[in-house]
Amino acid sequence: MTDSNIINAEIREDVGKGASRRLRRQGKIPAVLYGGQKAPATLALEHAPLMHAAEQESFYSSVLEVRVADGRSQKVIVRDVHRHPYIEQIMHLDFLRVSAEEILRMSVPIHYAGEDESEAGKASGIIIQHMVTEVEIAALPENIPEFLTVDLSGLEAGGVVMLSDILLPEGVEIPALASDDDETMIANTVRIKESQGTGAAAAEEAAEAALEAVTETGEAAAEVAEESDEDDSEGDSEADSEADKD
Repeated sequence: MTDSNIINAEIREDVGKGASRRLRRQGKIPAVLYGGQKAPATLALEHAPLMHAAEQESFYSSVLEVRVADGRSQKVIVRDVHRHPYIEQIMHLDFLRVSAEEILRMSVPIHYAGEDESEAGKASGIIIQHMVTEVEIAALPENIPEFLTVDLSGLEAGGVVMLSDILLPEGVEIPALASDDDETMIANTVRIKESQGTGAAAAEEAAEAALEAVTETGEAAAEVAEESDEDDSEGDSEADSEADKD
């Protein structure tokens, strides 16, 4: 475990909103540690080093170690980070205790590699879209990777990459693949018409066109449903009229 994965903490007895505000004024972060069939523990953390650590992607997908001054330590993962809505400040942190023998389910980021070397990446007028940026995995703490790598070097124009195409490290599973649902597409290629240009603007135009097509389809379906309702309403009115005559 590297120094960046070690979090120094203080046990705090004073809890509540007022106590939390006082901690923040002192440059500290109120935190809670729970899980593992133990009572929750309230902590105080130094804000500056935690703010720096929280900027790293691995902070959210690694097993960390919380240490207190009396020598006690606990392996944890980050469960939630509450941030100030306007300024760069962490307001509160939630940690979950982990056990070496207990399988964890957590989300890890996906890194895409080899895009520029692929046939799709070299082709003119084609945009490669990353549909998924993270995925939930299940693994023992010692097997949890900081990220999963997806090799796009073999991606062809019009091709797609599915969730099942990810090469997983030993001891790591993707729970979603155990279900009967359709596999999730994590990357695909979009061909851009010459009139749309190239680059980010082209991708945005393509996305807008796709959204417009979906919207039009929905509006058409709504019109058909409305016409059907009107016909039913007219039929009901005629039936009521006949009933009144009787």
